[in-house]
Amino acid sequence: MTALAFSPAVRRWGFWGLAALGLAALALWAFLPQALTVEVARVSTGRFEQVIEKDGQFRLKNRYVVTAPTAAELLRPTLKVGDTVRAGDVVARLMPLAPAMIDHRTLRVLQQRVGRDQAARQVAAAQLARLRTALAQADLEAQRAQQLAQEHFISASAKDQALLAQRSAAQALQAGQAQLQAAEFSLAESQAALTQSEPTTLHTPQRGWSLRSPVNGQVIKLQLSSATTVSAGQALLEIGDTDAMEAVIDVLSSEARQVAVGARVQLNADMQASPLMGRVTLIEPLASTKVSALGIEEQRVNVIVAPDRVSDPAQRLGDGFRVDARIVVAAQDKALLLPSAALLRDGMGWRVMLMQNGRARAQRITLKDRNADMAWIDSDAALRDGDLVVLYPGAIAEGQRVKVR
Repeated sequence: MTALAFSPAVRRWGFWGLAALGLAALALWAFLPQALTVEVARVSTGRFEQVIEKDGQFRLKNRYVVTAPTAAELLRPTLKVGDTVRAGDVVARLMPLAPAMIDHRTLRVLQQRVGRDQAARQVAAAQLARLRTALAQADLEAQRAQQLAQEHFISASAKDQALLAQRSAAQALQAGQAQLQAAEFSLAESQAALTQSEPTTLHTPQRGWSLRSPVNGQVIKLQLSSATTVSAGQALLEIGDTDAMEAVIDVLSSEARQVAVGARVQLNADMQASPLMGRVTLIEPLASTKVSALGIEEQRVNVIVAPDRVSDPAQRLGDGFRVDARIVVAAQDKALLLPSAALLRDGMGWRVMLMQNGRARAQRITLKDRNADMAWIDSDAALRDGDLVVLYPGAIAEGQRVKVR
């Protein structure tokens, strides 16, 4: 076979033709639309929850205020906030009030009262002596009358009058003794008023009152930290059981209508600790007006949540501790879910962008419900568990090439 031979001119034009064809192919590839890098997520089946996320604080279910039953002097407390007490433990000691200090004018008045009461005692003593003499005379008259009546020198009525006079004199003597005793008491009272005040350090525990804890718990508030004079009914300290806590969640009145008693609540008191679970026990029927951070007046309602018993001893809760709450107002198991970030408005409905064979395909869906993170879609839609949907698809067109970031 004879080999074909090309002239140098033909070979030169063939080379430049191949080069031009390569350049054209390169230019065509450069001007083709490039694949857009996107974020994707998978459609999944799981539990959908509609929640209200608000913050609140813990508070004691029961607090007990120990008060002074009477005006007294409080000894310096030995307890501190956080100390554990048992029912019946002494939590405060009260001592009698010291008498008031006596100024010069009051001293003169009290001395005059002592003199008056001394004179009254002397009068009562002299009166008692006179009554004793009268009784002695009545006794003699009664004896004489009885003897004369036996000898029939006087009538029976005369004897009776003598006996009645004796009895009257005896009763007058008893009254005189009581008057003397009253005068002595009055004198002792006047003399006691002159007694100088006694320092508190001289009081003995037997003279004071010991106030005891009504329950097992901890000291959560100490009203007074030093010895002082207290009035009747004055609060001394507060005791509470920190194992019996409840959470008070502040929600809008419009949201409170969606919450039902018994609804599950997730409580997060610490970002590093596991959340607590609880249930709504009460929705208070009274709303209060509060001003938001934007200066808008809002009607707020307290939702009371009872947390489950804390099993972790390291997860200590206290009165007034802040808590983040997720109140479940609706839930559905085995729901077809996708991220809310994948939704696009399509007229009055919704659509998503599916990722199929490296291209974005629009798909209309029926939305049943949504929350801040997930959307619950109708299971009859073309989407299936495991499908890839594009997140934030606002600038992506139908059929556009896409690739996963």
